[in-house]
Amino acid sequence: MIRAATPEAIADAARSLRRGELVAFPTETVYGLAAIATDAAAVAAIFAAKQRPAFDPLIVHVDSLARARQVVRHLDGAALRLAERYWPGPLTLVLPKTDGIADLVTAGLPTVGVRLPAHPVARALIAAADAPLAAPSANPFGYVSPTTAAHVAAQLGATVPLILDGGACAVGLESTIVSFAGDRPTLLRSGAITLEALEALLGPLRLATDAPLPNAPGQLPRHYAPRTPLALIDAVSDVTAGARGSAALLACGPVEDAEGFAHVERLSDDGDLLIAATRLFAALRTLDAGGFSRVYAVRVPERGIGRAIMDRLRRASA
Repeated sequence: MIRAATPEAIADAARSLRRGELVAFPTETVYGLAAIATDAAAVAAIFAAKQRPAFDPLIVHVDSLARARQVVRHLDGAALRLAERYWPGPLTLVLPKTDGIADLVTAGLPTVGVRLPAHPVARALIAAADAPLAAPSANPFGYVSPTTAAHVAAQLGATVPLILDGGACAVGLESTIVSFAGDRPTLLRSGAITLEALEALLGPLRLATDAPLPNAPGQLPRHYAPRTPLALIDAVSDVTAGARGSAALLACGPVEDAEGFAHVERLSDDGDLLIAATRLFAALRTLDAGGFSRVYAVRVPERGIGRAIMDRLRRASA
């Protein structure tokens, strides 16, 4: 059931969480599917609802630095500098976890990803539940992430008793993830907090490579993927006229020579990558429902938030 995120609905959602039920809620990145992070049975229900493999860890959401320190063993040094600069916001920090967090949240790892979201509904829900919330994106595992309450209802409505509607997500891409588990900060996932911004504050970061088993969400080779096959191209001219008739084109900004495609979806009118990021997942869902034989996505420059857009498109096309 979708409910506008009024104070009364948030209070009801908090009571549902304390009863061990799942609640979908908005953040500035994507909609999350929440359970109290110390409730192992409720966390298991997240994995069941999403059909998510148990080896893929979850992010824990908090509403304050004080609550973050209940989740991780220490938050200091470079990690604290990032938190003070970018929290509340679309940044997840991976740090050694405390004992209270359910092992299923972290896939048995000694570390946990923690984030303080900027969306006021998210923070109000955490405060009302008076507990950290484990919350991956509120969609079937591996599929395109939801950026509206309607996206959640369309795919998980039967398994989620309550969906808080806080409007469309302002960022539209999952959080940047930085790990402090090793001897040097490592960028595990690109997002709206860009590599350039992080390195301006911390110096050079190590860049993670995909591993057989992830140590943070969003690291599997195929993820964020529509059912319709998606192919990356450098230019529209890469697609022959014969391949266009039943296919859709996804581009950021104006394109030339787009004749012959069944549909052209532009993520922004002028190539603005920030706007493109906010529209990416909604566009992929629209195209997936269009009955096209294939989606051809034009690559964007891998700088700033373009790195995050290309990360999502690359995994969607794997």
